[in-house]
Amino acid sequence: MFILRDGSREHQLVQTLSAKKSLAILGSTGSIGRQTLEVVQAYPEKFAVEVLTAQNNAELLIEQALAFKPNVVVIGNEDHYEKVKAALGPHDIKVYAGENALCSVVQMESIDIVLTALVGYSGLKPTIKAIEAGKNIALANKETLVVAGELITSLAKEKGVNIYPVDSEHSAIFQCIVGEFHNKIEKIILTASGGPFRGKKRDELLAVTRAQALKHPNWTMGAKITIDSATLMNKGLEVIEAKWLFGLTTEQVEVVVHPQSIIHSMVQFEDGSIKAQMGLPDMRLPIQFALTYPERFKSDLPRFDFTNYPALTFEKPDTETFRNLALSFEALKRAGNMPCVLNAANELVVAEFLKDRIGFLQMTDIVEQCLNKIKYIEHPSLEDYVQTDKETRIKALELIN
Repeated sequence: MFILRDGSREHQLVQTLSAKKSLAILGSTGSIGRQTLEVVQAYPEKFAVEVLTAQNNAELLIEQALAFKPNVVVIGNEDHYEKVKAALGPHDIKVYAGENALCSVVQMESIDIVLTALVGYSGLKPTIKAIEAGKNIALANKETLVVAGELITSLAKEKGVNIYPVDSEHSAIFQCIVGEFHNKIEKIILTASGGPFRGKKRDELLAVTRAQALKHPNWTMGAKITIDSATLMNKGLEVIEAKWLFGLTTEQVEVVVHPQSIIHSMVQFEDGSIKAQMGLPDMRLPIQFALTYPERFKSDLPRFDFTNYPALTFEKPDTETFRNLALSFEALKRAGNMPCVLNAANELVVAEFLKDRIGFLQMTDIVEQCLNKIKYIEHPSLEDYVQTDKETRIKALELIN
């Protein structure tokens, strides 16, 4: 993340504190999108909604648009265009549909920050277009950096764009590094809850159902990320994201299981000191920090009470049972298009698991096979990433069928 390592830019940001920020919220009907709108609603004098987008949930998109009066909405699924247009046209809200429209609206001059909360690979192209237009990014779509981290970070540097992390773990690292621009990071420690199956072994996971995997012990999230948390793939994706956000080597990223989800992540500096960011598991806090940085706005969010948590515990992740974490480190070390393969295969298998077409453990098996079967490209272009994603999904589906 570029703002973190450049302390000279703090002064520039402080000069713009009083300005009202105009937001484009990509994926406004998902969990992060809905919570972002809660933050916006709490500070109407600080934020204006310029763009809202959704893929399929036309009903909620219409409801949100009527409440927040954006200039533009985009419905990704063109089959819903007429319905959204009919509902919002009389309210002087422009309605567009499809991926090309999404990539166009993020470039609007009136937008200050683009919050990308799209699910998976779908966030890549709109994020690229927003960066090309010089828009700062609040990133809740980790897959964008997983798939094309080198491309995205190089482009952001070229355009002078800041990428503010929204994931709770990366927000925690962000918050720990603020004010430490001149100090070298020895390593970062990403915390993981361990998911609903922490402590179980492979034979206990053979019969895991969709319903069981969707019951996260601490966080309320969308279906895809909840399954990723159950398999520890989410933590693996966060490892890759962290490498690019904070300019780290693979060896500088560590994962520790912290079941209470109170410490959201830590930074260890070269003198041995460790900073940790703590708080109740509530995504509205990292969303708000990404949107308000470098300020902290007073909020009415629930406060953490130490007496309610007399013990905070930590343990090593079980990478033999939950092999997705090990596969993620492997893909990161191999680099090139391998993280793209990892992500594409995972998106496909999670979707199939949610349809009850494959078992819980099969997801990891198929991801691993794809990593071994898809052609390695050392320095991929955007076209290479697009082709790798396509080929991987085809191969994963073949392996399922």
